[in-house]
Amino acid sequence: MTLKIAIDPESGTAPYEQLRTQISELARSGALPVGFRLPTVRGFAEELGLAANTVAKAYRVLEADGVIETRGRNGTFVAAAGEAADRHAAVSAREYAEQARRLGLSRAEALSLAEDAVRAAYGDG
Repeated sequence: MTLKIAIDPESGTAPYEQLRTQISELARSGALPVGFRLPTVRGFAEELGLAANTVAKAYRVLEADGVIETRGRNGTFVAAAGEAADRHAAVSAREYAEQARRLGLSRAEALSLAEDAVRAAYGDG
């Protein structure tokens, strides 16, 4: 299996974010199966025409999100992304709800702000 990633240099989105998004979507959809070994940072950077630091940054964020895991010298692999992403999102949502309540927002106000943030993040608002 080859990893098909396309970086658009004309995009307003940073290359590391383009890479992070594509790997995350491929892992979440199952197109990249759990346990799939990702290319090395240097090798992938060379293949994509990016700086090694750009690929390393994307890998760090993906690892923090639970999408990939580094196993030392053995390499970097796709983790059970769907479950990890769901857990991470649930924790973040719970933290937001608790903070909104502490700030004195009504339930409707908190939901409205969350919906606005989601629309902005997904580019449909």
